[in-house]
Amino acid sequence: MSSPVPAPAAPRPVRVLLVEDDDLMRRSFTVALERYGYEMKAAADGLTGLELFRDGSFDLLVLDVMLPGLDGIGLCRRVRETSLVPVLMMSARGDGLDVVAGLEAGADDYVVKPVDTSVLVARIRSLLRRAAWSPAAVSTASPPSGGDVLVFGDLTVDTGGMEVFVAGNPVALTPTELKLLLEFAASPGIVLERHTLLRNVWEYGWDGDSRVVDLCVQRLRRKLGRDRIETVRGFGYKLRR
Repeated sequence: MSSPVPAPAAPRPVRVLLVEDDDLMRRSFTVALERYGYEMKAAADGLTGLELFRDGSFDLLVLDVMLPGLDGIGLCRRVRETSLVPVLMMSARGDGLDVVAGLEAGADDYVVKPVDTSVLVARIRSLLRRAAWSPAAVSTASPPSGGDVLVFGDLTVDTGGMEVFVAGNPVALTPTELKLLLEFAASPGIVLERHTLLRNVWEYGWDGDSRVVDLCVQRLRRKLGRDRIETVRGFGYKLRR
C-alpha cells in the first residue's frame, strides 16, 4: 500500500512592516492590509520600527516620513545598510522635499497622504512583483558563464541569473534598480522616455511622478558609474553602448 502523498504546504503570507505614528491611521492601514491577506507588524516610531525590522523577516516596508525619534528617511537609510527589501514611503507634504529625500535614501516608491487603501495596495503589489523575480542581493563572487549575458564595457548583466557585475565585481541592486537596469540593457543606445519607464518598471497606469525615475537613475549611477547612463535632455535616458 503506497504512502499518502503529503498535501503541499500553504504559501507563507507576505509580511509587511508598517511604521506610522498616527494611531488612527496605523490601525486603519493595519486592518485594511490584513483584509488583503498581508501579515502585519506595526510600530509608532522609527526606533521601534528599526528594532522590529532587525528582529524579524519582512517582505516589504511601509514607512511614514515624519516619525518621532528616528524619522522615515533615517530609518530607510539604516535599512539600506543591510537589506534590499522593497520600501514604500508615505509623505504628507506636497512640496516634494520628502519625496526626493526618501528616494535618495533608497526607497523604491512613494505615496502621498491621505492615501486610499486601494492605491496603497496597488503600489505594494507592484513592489512585490518586482521582488518576486529578483534576487534579494547579488552575492556571486565571480562573473557568470552561459545564459543571456549582456556586456557593455566593464558592465556585465546576466539576465538569466539576475546578476550584475562591474569590472568583475558583483553589484547589489534593489529589485527596482535591477528592473530599471534591465530596461536599459534591453535597448542599449536607445532613449527611453520617463513615462515609458514609469509604466514598465513602476507599473503606473497613469502619469506618475517622474522624480522616482530620476532618483533611481542617480542611485544606479552611483553603483555602476556616473557615465553609464546618459541623460538626453527633454526626452529621457539611455544606456551607453
